[in-house]
Amino acid sequence: MDGGPAAAVPYGASPIFDENSLPDKLRNEHSTKQGTWGLLRVLEGAVELVFVDPPSRHVVTVDKPAPIPPGEPHFVRLSGPVKMQVEFYREHPLPERNRSVR
Repeated sequence: MDGGPAAAVPYGASPIFDENSLPDKLRNEHSTKQGTWGLLRVLEGAVELVFVDPPSRHVVTVDKPAPIPPGEPHFVRLSGPVKMQVEFYREHPLPERNRSVR
């Protein structure tokens, strides 16, 4: 036991999407509702997560999931085969030591 804070627990998740099944809604600007954090997890390949304001881009990979803060406009870009899923949380989904995005 490391004595650190317990990991956040998701209350929901999207289906697993691939490059063919990813909905247009996720490819275009959208946001989570207030109070809802997303965590973009890539299961295969890589995804570019683009935040609109302020503008920033992050490459999300299998070993580097990306948190999505409540209400922040964003979209994803694919550059090849991928499998991905979004988990939903009521608090920041990553421990402080693992926060490199947002």
